[in-house]
Amino acid sequence: MSKNIILSNQEIEHTIKRIAYQIYETFVEEDEIVIAGITANGFIFAQKITEALKNISPLKVSLCEVKMNKQNPELPIHTSLTKEQYTNKGLVLVDDVLNSGTTLIYAVRHFLDVPLKKFKTAVLVNRNHKKYPVKADFKGISLSTSSLEHVQVVFDEKGDSYAYLS
Repeated sequence: MSKNIILSNQEIEHTIKRIAYQIYETFVEEDEIVIAGITANGFIFAQKITEALKNISPLKVSLCEVKMNKQNPELPIHTSLTKEQYTNKGLVLVDDVLNSGTTLIYAVRHFLDVPLKKFKTAVLVNRNHKKYPVKADFKGISLSTSSLEHVQVVFDEKGDSYAYLS
């Protein structure tokens, strides 16, 4: 199976910066926001967005890991922050790839248990095969691919990142 690179490391870095500016613009009236990244690559992407936000804005940014089973999203979801730590704050839910929307919609449902000032979503790659009515407010790239194709995002230890289609 061949790898067709759809985002290079440099393109991902530019996308992170752009999304950080979009988030800042959206939450400019807030003092504090929470960036909540979904397990694995979503959390790594959230960490990178958080770093970029801290460099460009005076916002107090809290990072939260959303631990969930992506193969069985009905199972309980756990977060690294308590509900009190994100209640009445702006929140951005982050994942690497929006495929069918299953992971994102179950994660959104988890956060609906508490009042939030503003709730947005961000993804690096938005695919157009949604099974649920969920959308990404901030996205790196949108792809119309066949359902047989697979998008994979790689964040390696050396800091080199890329996304490919296989």
